[in-house]
Amino acid sequence: MTELIPTQQEVVAALRKSGAWRPGHFRLSTGIHTDHYLQVSLAMRDARLSKTLSVSLSRKLRTDTEIRASLSSLSLIAASTSGLPIAYGISEAIQARQVYWGEKEGEQPMRFRPYLEQSRGEKVVIVDDVYRSGARINELREKCDKNGAEVVAIATLVYQPTPSTPVIRDLPFFYLAKLNAQYYADTESCELCRRGVPLEVPWM
Repeated sequence: MTELIPTQQEVVAALRKSGAWRPGHFRLSTGIHTDHYLQVSLAMRDARLSKTLSVSLSRKLRTDTEIRASLSSLSLIAASTSGLPIAYGISEAIQARQVYWGEKEGEQPMRFRPYLEQSRGEKVVIVDDVYRSGARINELREKCDKNGAEVVAIATLVYQPTPSTPVIRDLPFFYLAKLNAQYYADTESCELCRRGVPLEVPWM
């Protein structure tokens, strides 16, 4: 990765080399079968790669004129614990105001720890490792709206949409790579199952 912002091919190659992206036959926690498995946290174990990816995403944010004009007043909110290394990496690169994170247990609503909620009018960027179903990010957006914060952008390392992933149209959305995968609702509809490709069930 020699450029200021790595290419899609360079990001995918780095994810694959780190073991974060794997082709095969997997059943996700939702029961969906897919031909790829992605766990970005495996790539973030490498401090140098983690910094490269986070700084590259921060440079994507800087391409937006309005965001670039308010970098020092921005706060970053990680939508999950796996998004925290990315949020802190971006924060260091742009000297963001502060970093928050959302927490969610089972079917309980998203929440912030005491004294970590945003102030009214505060500008925030929601950060995560992957935008896949969009459920956590969208719930976090609603939580920020109720707190009176202004979500100005969403930034993830990878965009890996499923057929039901909502498209983000009303906010700037930044990512380093888009990974397309095949998804099957269950065993009966899975082409990989019919072909006898060995099934892996990773812990999610």
